[in-house]
Amino acid sequence: MSRLSFRLTYIFCYNLFQFCGHTWILANNIARFLTFGQDALADTFYSVGFVMSLCQLLSILELFHIADGIEKARLLPRFVQVMEKNLLLILVIMLEEIQSKPVVYVQFFLWNILDLLRYPHELLCVMQTPTITMMWTRYTLWIPLYILSAINEGVTIYQALPYTEPVASHSSSPVSTHTLLPSVLMSCLPILVLGASVTVWQLLKERQHHLEKWNKKMKRK
Repeated sequence: MSRLSFRLTYIFCYNLFQFCGHTWILANNIARFLTFGQDALADTFYSVGFVMSLCQLLSILELFHIADGIEKARLLPRFVQVMEKNLLLILVIMLEEIQSKPVVYVQFFLWNILDLLRYPHELLCVMQTPTITMMWTRYTLWIPLYILSAINEGVTIYQALPYTEPVASHSSSPVSTHTLLPSVLMSCLPILVLGASVTVWQLLKERQHHLEKWNKKMKRK
């Protein structure tokens, strides 16, 4: 019983931390945009990049949550989502030139909307008080927003390509990263499309499963 309570307390605190973190990031971005207009887009990463990086780094724990059974979800789509975000963040951190691009602001905005649809629902599930409205929103609106996010990730990678050659040209590695890094990024684009397609398919199955489960629960009552 104490072990179960510890697990529930841990997953509740984790989801609450993520919810608070993404709420702060989204509120900060919106407030800065309303105050400074388009000028706020240039320093998005410098303003919220640390908190965003921390939240996304901790999201790796969710893979262990699913594997351990603490969280009931499909492992493959979550793995793709977590890896997409963390790899793209590494790219943005490496290339200072891309950090001031509006595409980074859009990406952070979409990521935060997605997470603010998910973590409140997870909190309600931990407290065993989920609602059909929250469930429908989480599993329905999440899918088109994820598609938009994946498209924007592809745009971010494409815009980063011109800045990879200067970074690679200063490398002292015996392997020619001058051509390696751009090639790796180009190969990421079809992988991103494939991963997003599989993830959307899995998410649709997950949505159907949860809604059917809810309907059966309501019929028993």
